[in-house]
Amino acid sequence: MQIPTDLLPVDGRFGSGPAKVRPEALDYLAMRGDLMGTSHRQAPVRGLVRAVQESLAELYRIPEGYEVVLGNGGSTLFWDLAVSSLIERRSAHGVFGEFSRKFASAAGRAPHLEAPAVSEAPAGSVALPEAGDADVYAWAQNETSTGAAAPVRRIGDGLVLIDATSAAGGMDADIAETDVYYFAPQKNFSSDGGLWLAFASPAAIERAERIKASGRWIPETLDFTVAVKNSRLNQTLNTPALATLLLLEDQLGWMLELGGMEAVAARCAESTSTLYAWAESRDFASPFVADPAFRSPVVATIDLADEIDAKAVIAALRMNGIVDVDPYRALNRNQLRVGCYASVDPADVEALVGCLDYVIGALA
Repeated sequence: MQIPTDLLPVDGRFGSGPAKVRPEALDYLAMRGDLMGTSHRQAPVRGLVRAVQESLAELYRIPEGYEVVLGNGGSTLFWDLAVSSLIERRSAHGVFGEFSRKFASAAGRAPHLEAPAVSEAPAGSVALPEAGDADVYAWAQNETSTGAAAPVRRIGDGLVLIDATSAAGGMDADIAETDVYYFAPQKNFSSDGGLWLAFASPAAIERAERIKASGRWIPETLDFTVAVKNSRLNQTLNTPALATLLLLEDQLGWMLELGGMEAVAARCAESTSTLYAWAESRDFASPFVADPAFRSPVVATIDLADEIDAKAVIAALRMNGIVDVDPYRALNRNQLRVGCYASVDPADVEALVGCLDYVIGALA
């Protein structure tokens, strides 16, 4: 099937992660190629890390005393780090998709911790942990698998850990309501994998120091105090992915020039609003997240009627250069999932819905 060229978006990348990288960022990466293959302990690379830390702090207006901490690996590694170095006795989790479930499962497997308290909601809705005797409360601000978004606020007396992997850089948050707001940079920040980053409160750092002092065995790569120590020196424990840092640096500069977090969040919300409005105006489509209050402003999940084969729609789009609108595999739904992260042009989302109408009409 050939979609008319006048309907096609300028850029057809709509993945939910890894996500579209701006061509200008790739040009910047090539321009800074002199850093590739140089020591991460020397001033040029440490200056790059410092610039990333300072820009992130500015973008999110982090409170006094909070620190920008980073380490090798991604969000999956960070769950193991939290289990090793931040949960003292027991955690409580809000589970409403595959990624919030994975953190709860990691805590449940830890032999040195009590079984976690889990509050669970079906995919497409939201669950927050209940206040109780936990010393860590954890959930995702945005469930990438389902396109459901949750509020960020303090619960109970423990540390609040927010998985912001697909939210950071596209959704605002009051960082003072959290103790660790952590993410990887391959979604809104249009970078590559290989790093986790976090805004850490003094209470979170003190907790990690106390757990380490208690004698608990913690592998060095999963020791939050080691990550903090290195981050204060603008470096990571092991060699970082320099391309990831360079792409992140350029994206942060672009976001700040755009107008900061408020402007970036509005850009993402404009894109997802286009998709939700399209779905609600068609008799063959509907937003998967029924409650508008919980619909993600960065990842839109759209159910298609049974008579419309989503796989055929996705295949036709891919043949025309519109890629990665597949649903999350574990959901097993007749669905589209569209990443509307910061780098995605809202005009391309407008073009996408026109292409969807064309393809679905032709298939019907």
